[in-house]
Amino acid sequence: MSAARELAIADLRDRIAALEGGVAKRKVCLPFGAPEIDDALPGGGLAYGALHEFAGGGSGTVDGAAAALFAAGIAARTKGPVVWCLTRPDLFLPALAQVGLQPNRVIFVEAGKEEDVLGSMEEALSFGGLGAVVGELVRLPMVASRRLQLAAERTGTMGIVVRRWRRQTEANDFGQPTAATTRWRVSVLPSEELPVPGVGRPRWFLELMRVKAGECAEFCVGACDDQGRIDISPGSADRSNSARRSVHS
Repeated sequence: MSAARELAIADLRDRIAALEGGVAKRKVCLPFGAPEIDDALPGGGLAYGALHEFAGGGSGTVDGAAAALFAAGIAARTKGPVVWCLTRPDLFLPALAQVGLQPNRVIFVEAGKEEDVLGSMEEALSFGGLGAVVGELVRLPMVASRRLQLAAERTGTMGIVVRRWRRQTEANDFGQPTAATTRWRVSVLPSEELPVPGVGRPRWFLELMRVKAGECAEFCVGACDDQGRIDISPGSADRSNSARRSVHS
């Protein structure tokens, strides 16, 4: 983007903010540290003060285990306590620690129904001073997602929704529009090859299915390490089509 165009866009944003009676706040972002992914995201990373949506793909569509670990790795790299709201207390704490999210940083909020998860998320996002607020949901209605997005914007806290379904048919709800700033699908790939017998680093196929002011993209990555960081595979863009066929076949 040229400097003249950047100045024109910045000026337009300021005018819009003035018309709205407020000052536009520039969102701070959490970069992945992988240029291929950060370049696909406006601001160079996942925006704080915004809602992000994750779901499993391939054989992990229903359980969403890879999506939950990806979300945990992101939350691990934020600063401050993490609130995790859920209805099913089946998280494996050592797995969270493996992707960098230590249990002593997490405040678990167990709810009896999804409406309570949404309410707890909104309250935590409105509280502020947290690294991230994570919620596990089957459905994410537009009105509810908009409330979460607005609460995140007010405090600058990152909101994360992990979609977990009980049956395959419920996954169709992922196609419905929400107010989330980004929407991701995470599928498990064969682990990386080692020069000796053994199991290498887990690998994921990431699909950036929606991003405001950006374009969709696909990446083959090494799963989050104990610092919550992913490692993009060399030439992942060239292999994305074949990876897509393998995870959806």
